[in-house]
Amino acid sequence: MRITALAGGIGGSRFIRGLRAQLTTTHPDGSGGTTAEVTVIGNTGDDIWVHGLRVCPDLDTVMYTLGGGISTERGWGREGETFTAKAELAGYGVEPTWFGLGDKDIATHLVRTASLAAGYSLTEVTAALCARWQPGVTLLPMSDDRAETHVVVDDPSGARDDSGRPMQIAIHFQEWWIKYRAALPAHSFAIIGIDTAKPAPGVIEAIENADLIIFPPSNPVVSIGTILAVPGIAAAIRSATGPVVGVSPIVGGAPVRGMADSCLQAIGVETSAAAVAAHYGARADGGLLDVWLVDEQDADVVETVRALGISCRAIPLMMTDVAATALMAAECLHSVNS
Repeated sequence: MRITALAGGIGGSRFIRGLRAQLTTTHPDGSGGTTAEVTVIGNTGDDIWVHGLRVCPDLDTVMYTLGGGISTERGWGREGETFTAKAELAGYGVEPTWFGLGDKDIATHLVRTASLAAGYSLTEVTAALCARWQPGVTLLPMSDDRAETHVVVDDPSGARDDSGRPMQIAIHFQEWWIKYRAALPAHSFAIIGIDTAKPAPGVIEAIENADLIIFPPSNPVVSIGTILAVPGIAAAIRSATGPVVGVSPIVGGAPVRGMADSCLQAIGVETSAAAVAAHYGARADGGLLDVWLVDEQDADVVETVRALGISCRAIPLMMTDVAATALMAAECLHSVNS
Protein backbone atom coordinates (compact mmCIF):
# COMPACT_ATOMS: atom_id res chain seq x y z
CA MET A 1 0.00 0.00 0.00
CA ARG A 2 1.19 3.50 -0.81
CA ILE A 3 0.02 6.20 1.60
CA THR A 4 0.54 9.94 1.26
CA ALA A 5 -0.12 12.30 4.16
CA LEU A 6 -0.10 16.09 4.30
CA ALA A 7 1.28 17.30 7.60
CA GLY A 8 2.05 20.31 9.73
CA GLY A 9 4.08 20.04 12.88
CA ILE A 10 3.07 18.53 16.19
CA GLY A 11 -0.39 17.12 15.36
CA GLY A 12 0.67 15.79 11.98
CA SER A 13 3.87 14.18 13.23
CA ARG A 14 2.17 12.48 16.19
CA PHE A 15 -0.52 11.09 13.92
CA ILE A 16 2.03 9.75 11.46
CA ARG A 17 3.93 8.12 14.33
CA GLY A 18 0.72 6.26 15.16
CA LEU A 19 0.17 5.41 11.50
CA ARG A 20 3.68 3.99 11.26
CA ALA A 21 3.06 1.90 14.39
CA GLN A 22 -0.19 0.59 12.93
CA LEU A 23 1.59 -0.41 9.72
CA THR A 24 4.50 -2.16 11.41
CA THR A 25 4.38 -5.94 11.61
CA THR A 26 6.49 -7.79 14.19
CA HIS A 27 6.88 -11.56 13.86
CA PRO A 28 7.57 -13.98 16.75
CA ASP A 29 11.24 -14.20 15.75
CA GLY A 30 11.58 -10.43 16.09
CA SER A 31 11.74 -9.74 12.38
CA GLY A 32 9.24 -7.64 10.52
CA GLY A 33 8.75 -4.31 8.86
CA THR A 34 6.23 -1.90 7.50
CA THR A 35 3.35 -3.05 5.34
CA ALA A 36 3.19 0.19 3.39
CA GLU A 37 5.24 2.97 1.82
CA VAL A 38 4.43 6.29 3.48
CA THR A 39 5.22 9.68 1.98
CA VAL A 40 4.75 12.78 4.11
CA ILE A 41 4.35 16.15 2.39
CA GLY A 42 5.44 18.73 4.96
CA ASN A 43 4.35 22.34 5.32
CA THR A 44 7.13 24.87 4.68
CA GLY A 45 4.99 27.99 4.99
CA ASP A 46 6.21 28.34 8.59
CA ASP A 47 9.87 28.44 7.53
CA ILE A 48 11.88 31.38 8.78
CA TRP A 49 15.43 32.74 8.68
CA VAL A 50 16.78 33.25 12.20
CA HIS A 51 20.29 34.55 12.91
CA GLY A 52 21.22 33.70 9.33
CA LEU A 53 19.94 30.12 9.57
CA ARG A 54 17.13 28.52 7.59
CA VAL A 55 14.68 27.00 10.06
CA CYS A 56 11.97 24.57 8.87
CA PRO A 57 9.87 23.97 12.02
CA ASP A 58 7.32 21.54 10.60
CA LEU A 59 9.78 19.43 8.61
CA ASP A 60 12.04 19.18 11.64
CA THR A 61 9.18 18.29 13.99
CA VAL A 62 8.17 15.39 11.73
CA MET A 63 11.79 14.27 11.37
CA TYR A 64 12.59 14.46 15.09
CA THR A 65 9.30 12.88 16.18
CA LEU A 66 9.59 9.88 13.87
CA GLY A 67 13.34 9.62 14.47
CA GLY A 68 13.01 9.52 18.26
CA GLY A 69 14.73 12.83 18.95
CA ILE A 70 11.78 15.10 19.75
CA SER A 71 11.27 16.76 23.12
CA THR A 72 8.35 14.78 24.55
CA GLU A 73 7.49 17.62 26.92
CA ARG A 74 7.35 20.45 24.38
CA GLY A 75 6.42 18.48 21.26
CA TRP A 76 8.99 20.45 19.25
CA GLY A 77 12.79 20.76 19.34
CA ARG A 78 15.24 18.20 20.66
CA GLU A 79 15.06 16.08 23.78
CA GLY A 80 17.61 17.13 26.40
CA GLU A 81 18.01 20.50 24.71
CA THR A 82 19.98 23.43 26.12
CA PHE A 83 19.72 27.09 25.13
CA THR A 84 23.16 28.52 25.83
CA ALA A 85 23.51 30.13 22.39
CA LYS A 86 20.07 31.74 22.74
CA ALA A 87 21.07 33.28 26.08
CA GLU A 88 24.34 34.58 24.65
CA LEU A 89 22.58 36.14 21.66
CA ALA A 90 20.09 37.79 24.00
CA GLY A 91 23.04 39.14 25.99
CA TYR A 92 24.18 40.93 22.85
CA GLY A 93 20.65 42.25 22.34
CA VAL A 94 20.29 40.45 19.03
CA GLU A 95 16.72 40.03 17.77
CA PRO A 96 14.58 38.05 17.55
CA THR A 97 14.71 37.13 21.22
CA TRP A 98 11.23 35.54 21.04
CA PHE A 99 12.36 32.71 18.71
CA GLY A 100 14.66 30.35 20.58
CA LEU A 101 17.03 28.00 18.79
CA GLY A 102 18.25 25.14 20.95
CA ASP A 103 21.94 24.25 20.89
CA LYS A 104 21.37 20.76 19.43
CA ASP A 105 18.77 22.10 17.00
CA ILE A 106 21.23 24.68 15.68
CA ALA A 107 23.29 21.84 14.19
CA THR A 108 20.38 20.85 11.95
CA HIS A 109 19.91 24.44 10.78
CA LEU A 110 23.63 24.90 10.15
CA VAL A 111 23.74 21.80 7.94
CA ARG A 112 20.58 22.86 6.09
CA THR A 113 21.75 26.44 5.53
CA ALA A 114 25.22 25.45 4.35
CA SER A 115 23.77 22.83 2.00
CA LEU A 116 21.28 25.26 0.50
CA ALA A 117 24.08 27.80 0.02
CA ALA A 118 26.05 25.11 -1.81
CA GLY A 119 23.23 24.76 -4.32
CA TYR A 120 21.32 21.75 -3.05
CA SER A 121 17.51 21.92 -3.07
CA LEU A 122 15.42 21.77 0.09
CA THR A 123 14.18 18.34 -1.04
CA GLU A 124 17.76 17.06 -1.30
CA VAL A 125 18.75 18.60 2.01
CA THR A 126 15.72 17.14 3.78
CA ALA A 127 16.59 13.67 2.47
CA ALA A 128 20.17 14.08 3.72
CA LEU A 129 19.01 15.14 7.18
CA CYS A 130 16.58 12.21 7.31
CA ALA A 131 19.45 9.83 6.56
CA ARG A 132 20.57 10.43 10.13
CA TRP A 133 17.15 10.24 11.79
CA GLN A 134 15.64 7.37 9.77
CA PRO A 135 12.00 8.47 10.20
CA GLY A 136 10.65 5.42 8.38
CA VAL A 137 8.81 7.58 5.84
CA THR A 138 9.76 9.62 2.80
CA LEU A 139 9.61 13.24 3.97
CA LEU A 140 9.15 15.82 1.22
CA PRO A 141 8.80 19.59 1.55
CA MET A 142 5.67 20.88 -0.17
CA SER A 143 7.92 23.05 -2.38
CA ASP A 144 11.57 23.91 -2.85
CA ASP A 145 10.49 27.48 -3.55
CA ARG A 146 9.76 30.25 -1.08
CA ALA A 147 6.13 30.18 0.08
CA GLU A 148 6.25 32.00 3.41
CA THR A 149 3.17 32.69 5.49
CA HIS A 150 2.58 36.22 6.78
CA VAL A 151 -0.33 37.49 8.84
CA VAL A 152 -2.09 40.82 8.32
CA VAL A 153 -2.85 42.42 11.70
CA ASP A 154 -3.40 45.83 13.23
CA ASP A 155 -0.04 47.45 13.94
CA PRO A 156 0.88 46.38 17.51
CA SER A 157 2.35 49.85 18.08
CA GLY A 158 -1.14 51.32 17.87
CA ALA A 159 -0.35 53.46 14.82
CA ARG A 160 -3.37 54.86 12.98
CA ASP A 161 -3.91 56.29 9.51
CA ASP A 162 -5.13 59.81 8.70
CA SER A 163 -8.75 58.78 9.24
CA GLY A 164 -8.00 57.39 12.68
CA ARG A 165 -8.26 53.73 11.73
CA PRO A 166 -5.62 51.25 12.94
CA MET A 167 -2.79 50.78 10.49
CA GLN A 168 -2.48 47.23 9.19
CA ILE A 169 0.85 45.50 8.73
CA ALA A 170 1.97 42.02 7.71
CA ILE A 171 4.18 40.09 10.12
CA HIS A 172 5.78 36.69 9.74
CA PHE A 173 3.57 33.83 10.87
CA GLN A 174 6.10 32.77 13.50
CA GLU A 175 6.07 36.24 15.07
CA TRP A 176 2.27 36.18 15.23
CA TRP A 177 2.20 32.61 16.55
CA ILE A 178 5.06 32.68 19.05
CA LYS A 179 5.64 36.29 20.08
CA TYR A 180 1.97 37.32 20.18
CA ARG A 181 0.47 33.84 20.80
CA ALA A 182 -2.05 34.56 18.00
CA ALA A 183 -3.68 37.12 20.32
CA LEU A 184 -3.53 39.82 17.64
CA PRO A 185 -6.70 39.30 15.56
CA ALA A 186 -5.69 38.20 12.07
CA HIS A 187 -7.38 39.99 9.19
CA SER A 188 -5.96 37.62 6.57
CA PHE A 189 -3.04 35.38 5.67
CA ALA A 190 -0.64 36.11 2.82
CA ILE A 191 1.68 33.40 1.52
CA ILE A 192 4.61 35.24 -0.05
CA GLY A 193 5.73 33.54 -3.27
CA ILE A 194 2.89 31.02 -3.43
CA ASP A 195 1.75 32.07 -6.92
CA THR A 196 5.02 30.97 -8.51
CA ALA A 197 5.90 28.12 -6.16
CA LYS A 198 6.07 24.65 -7.67
CA PRO A 199 5.44 21.34 -5.91
CA ALA A 200 8.72 19.78 -4.82
CA PRO A 201 9.97 16.84 -6.89
CA GLY A 202 8.00 13.72 -6.05
CA VAL A 203 5.04 15.50 -4.46
CA ILE A 204 2.57 15.20 -7.33
CA GLU A 205 3.68 11.63 -8.05
CA ALA A 206 3.14 10.69 -4.40
CA ILE A 207 -0.41 12.00 -4.61
CA GLU A 208 -1.20 10.45 -7.99
CA ASN A 209 0.17 7.02 -7.03
CA ALA A 210 -1.30 6.89 -3.52
CA ASP A 211 -3.74 4.16 -2.52
CA LEU A 212 -4.75 6.44 0.37
CA ILE A 213 -4.34 10.17 1.01
CA ILE A 214 -4.64 11.43 4.59
CA PHE A 215 -5.16 14.88 6.07
CA PRO A 216 -3.95 14.36 9.67
CA PRO A 217 -5.27 16.58 12.49
CA SER A 218 -3.05 19.51 11.50
CA ASN A 219 -4.10 23.16 11.29
CA PRO A 220 -6.51 23.38 8.32
CA VAL A 221 -5.51 26.97 7.52
CA VAL A 222 -1.76 27.42 8.04
CA SER A 223 -0.56 23.80 7.76
CA ILE A 224 -2.79 21.70 5.49
CA GLY A 225 -4.19 24.85 3.89
CA THR A 226 -0.74 26.16 3.00
CA ILE A 227 0.26 22.88 1.37
CA LEU A 228 -2.97 22.89 -0.63
CA ALA A 229 -2.24 26.44 -1.79
CA VAL A 230 0.85 25.33 -3.73
CA PRO A 231 -0.30 25.39 -7.37
CA GLY A 232 -1.08 21.88 -8.61
CA ILE A 233 -1.36 20.08 -5.26
CA ALA A 234 -5.10 20.53 -4.63
CA ALA A 235 -5.87 19.66 -8.26
CA ALA A 236 -3.81 16.48 -7.98
CA ILE A 237 -5.73 15.47 -4.86
CA ARG A 238 -9.08 16.12 -6.53
CA SER A 239 -8.16 13.82 -9.42
CA ALA A 240 -6.32 11.15 -7.40
CA THR A 241 -7.57 7.59 -7.59
CA GLY A 242 -7.09 6.77 -3.90
CA PRO A 243 -9.62 7.89 -1.26
CA VAL A 244 -8.94 11.08 0.72
CA VAL A 245 -9.51 10.77 4.47
CA GLY A 246 -9.36 13.70 6.86
CA VAL A 247 -9.05 13.63 10.65
CA SER A 248 -10.67 16.54 12.45
CA PRO A 249 -8.29 18.78 14.45
CA ILE A 250 -11.35 20.23 16.21
CA VAL A 251 -12.90 18.31 19.11
CA GLY A 252 -15.89 19.62 21.02
CA GLY A 253 -15.69 23.02 19.33
CA ALA A 254 -12.03 23.69 20.19
CA PRO A 255 -8.61 22.82 18.75
CA VAL A 256 -6.99 19.79 20.32
CA ARG A 257 -3.73 21.74 20.42
CA GLY A 258 -2.53 25.10 19.20
CA MET A 259 -4.54 28.09 18.06
CA ALA A 260 -6.37 26.86 15.00
CA ASP A 261 -9.47 28.72 16.20
CA SER A 262 -7.71 32.06 15.63
CA CYS A 263 -6.77 30.95 12.11
CA LEU A 264 -10.27 29.72 11.28
CA GLN A 265 -11.81 32.94 12.56
CA ALA A 266 -9.56 34.93 10.22
CA ILE A 267 -10.96 33.13 7.16
CA GLY A 268 -14.56 33.16 8.38
CA VAL A 269 -14.86 29.47 9.29
CA GLU A 270 -16.52 28.38 12.51
CA THR A 271 -14.39 26.37 14.94
CA SER A 272 -16.26 23.09 14.64
CA ALA A 273 -15.62 19.68 13.12
CA ALA A 274 -18.50 20.11 10.67
CA ALA A 275 -17.38 23.58 9.55
CA VAL A 276 -13.84 22.38 8.81
CA ALA A 277 -15.27 19.49 6.78
CA ALA A 278 -17.35 21.99 4.80
CA HIS A 279 -14.24 24.15 4.34
CA TYR A 280 -12.41 21.26 2.70
CA GLY A 281 -15.52 20.17 0.79
CA ALA A 282 -16.53 16.87 -0.80
CA ARG A 283 -14.49 15.53 -3.71
CA ALA A 284 -17.73 14.49 -5.34
CA ASP A 285 -18.62 18.20 -5.45
CA GLY A 286 -15.23 19.64 -6.44
CA GLY A 287 -13.78 19.62 -2.93
CA LEU A 288 -11.09 17.46 -1.35
CA LEU A 289 -12.57 14.92 1.07
CA ASP A 290 -14.13 11.49 0.69
CA VAL A 291 -14.14 10.62 4.40
CA TRP A 292 -14.07 12.79 7.53
CA LEU A 293 -13.38 11.35 10.97
CA VAL A 294 -14.74 13.28 13.96
CA ASP A 295 -14.39 12.65 17.68
CA GLU A 296 -17.08 10.84 19.63
CA GLN A 297 -17.88 14.16 21.33
CA ASP A 298 -18.97 15.44 17.92
CA ALA A 299 -21.12 12.46 16.95
CA ASP A 300 -24.06 14.82 16.52
CA VAL A 301 -22.46 16.37 13.39
CA VAL A 302 -22.04 13.07 11.50
CA GLU A 303 -25.29 13.47 9.56
CA THR A 304 -24.51 17.12 8.85
CA VAL A 305 -21.20 16.14 7.28
CA ARG A 306 -22.77 13.28 5.34
CA ALA A 307 -25.25 15.74 3.90
CA LEU A 308 -22.25 17.54 2.36
CA GLY A 309 -21.46 14.39 0.39
CA ILE A 310 -18.63 13.31 2.70
CA SER A 311 -18.68 9.94 4.46
CA CYS A 312 -18.32 10.53 8.19
CA ARG A 313 -17.68 8.44 11.31
CA ALA A 314 -17.27 9.35 14.98
CA ILE A 315 -14.33 7.66 16.74
CA PRO A 316 -11.97 8.51 19.62
CA LEU A 317 -9.57 11.15 18.29
CA MET A 318 -7.45 12.07 21.30
CA MET A 319 -3.82 11.11 20.63
CA THR A 320 -3.07 10.22 24.26
CA ASP A 321 -0.36 7.74 23.28
CA VAL A 322 0.98 5.87 20.26
CA ALA A 323 -1.46 2.97 20.71
CA ALA A 324 -4.50 5.28 20.72
CA THR A 325 -3.18 7.09 17.68
CA ALA A 326 -2.58 3.79 15.88
CA LEU A 327 -6.27 2.97 16.30
CA MET A 328 -7.14 6.31 14.69
CA ALA A 329 -4.84 5.44 11.80
CA ALA A 330 -6.52 2.05 11.48
CA GLU A 331 -9.82 3.83 10.86
CA CYS A 332 -8.18 5.73 8.02
CA LEU A 333 -6.80 2.52 6.52
CA HIS A 334 -10.30 0.99 6.73
CA SER A 335 -11.39 3.51 4.10
CA VAL A 336 -9.24 1.92 1.41
CA ASN A 337 -11.40 -1.19 1.14
CA SER A 338 -14.75 0.21 2.23
